[in-house]
Amino acid sequence: MNILFTCSARKWGGNEAWVLNAAQVLSQKHRVMLAYRADEVGNRFTVDKYRLPFMNEADLFTLNRLVSIIRRNRVDVVVPTKRKDYFLAGVACRITGAKNILILGIVRNLANTFVNNLVYNMLADGIMVNAQVIKEVLLQSHFMKPEKIAVIPNGISINRGSIAPAKKAFDFMVTSLAELSERKGFDFLIRGFARFLKENKITDAGLVIMGSGGEREKLEALTESLGVKRFVIFAGFVKNPYPNLLASDVFALTSKNEGIPYAIIESALLDNAIITTRAGGTEELLKDNEHCLYVDYGDESLLAMLFDRLYHDRDLRKRLSGNAREITLERFSSEKMETDMISFFRKIRN
Repeated sequence: MNILFTCSARKWGGNEAWVLNAAQVLSQKHRVMLAYRADEVGNRFTVDKYRLPFMNEADLFTLNRLVSIIRRNRVDVVVPTKRKDYFLAGVACRITGAKNILILGIVRNLANTFVNNLVYNMLADGIMVNAQVIKEVLLQSHFMKPEKIAVIPNGISINRGSIAPAKKAFDFMVTSLAELSERKGFDFLIRGFARFLKENKITDAGLVIMGSGGEREKLEALTESLGVKRFVIFAGFVKNPYPNLLASDVFALTSKNEGIPYAIIESALLDNAIITTRAGGTEELLKDNEHCLYVDYGDESLLAMLFDRLYHDRDLRKRLSGNAREITLERFSSEKMETDMISFFRKIRN
C-alpha cells in the first residue's frame, strides 16, 4: 500500500513523534511518504518526503503539489495530522480518488456547523483516534458516523539498552515533557511542586521541564515569584528526551485536555512513576494507585501530597513504574498498531 502522511507543524511535538513512529513501522511493509512544512519536522524522517508551504487551507500551490504527489506515486491513503492539513488533503483526495483518513489525538467537541461537517465528514473517509473517549465525543456531533472512526492505540518501541541515562540534575528528579502552552497546565504543575517543596522543607528535589512554547517567559516568572527558581530547570526543546526520562524518578503531566499522550507512553516505558491529570483517554490505559497517581486539574494541595508520597516511598515508585511499563508494553506494540492501521485503511479503501 502507498501511504502519504502530511504534517504542517512548525515544530516538533507529541503529534509529530507519533507520525515518525507510524511512518517507521509502516515503511517496513509498505511505501510511506511525507509532505511536511518545517525542516525541524522533516529532517527526522528517512522516507520519501516533500517540503510544501502549507500556508493555509486555501493554499492552491500546496493543493496542486499534493495532487501531483498523489497521482505520481499512486497513493492509496493520505493521512493528514493537523487541522490545516485535513482540508487540503481532503480536497486533494476528492480530485485524485485517494482516501483521506484523519488522525485526531485529542478530545475535540465538534459543533454542528457546515465547516466541521465538511472537514470531518464530507472530505474525510475515515478518522483514527487513540482513545475511546475521543470517538465518543466525536459521535455527539450528528454528522459523525461510528463506522468511519477507528480507535487505534499508539504503538511505540524503545530499546532501553541503547539509551544512556542523563546525569541527574537533582537527587529526586521530576520530569515533564510537552509544548509550553496554556492547555498543558504547567502553571498548575509548578504551583503544586512549589507547594511540595515548601510544605515539606525539601531541598534535594527538582523539576526538569522539556519543551518550548509561548508560555515559557510567564512560567519562568512564576517560578521566581514562588521562590523555586533554582529547583526548576527549563531545558527547552530537547531533540532526544529519553536520557532525561530514563534518569528521572517521576514523570508529571498536568494537562487540561489530551488523548492518550505520547509522553505518558514514553515515560512508562522508561521506568517512571507517573502523576497525571484525568485528561482525555489516559484512564483507559492507567488505573489509579496501580499504574499511576491521578490528580484533578487545579488541586494544588493533592498534587503536592502526591509528590511527597512518591518522594518518601521508593517501593511505591517502583511498583507504579513496573506496572505502567507492563501494561504499556502489552497495549502499545508497534506491530499491533501496524496491523490495526492497515486493516482500517483497507476497509476504507474498499
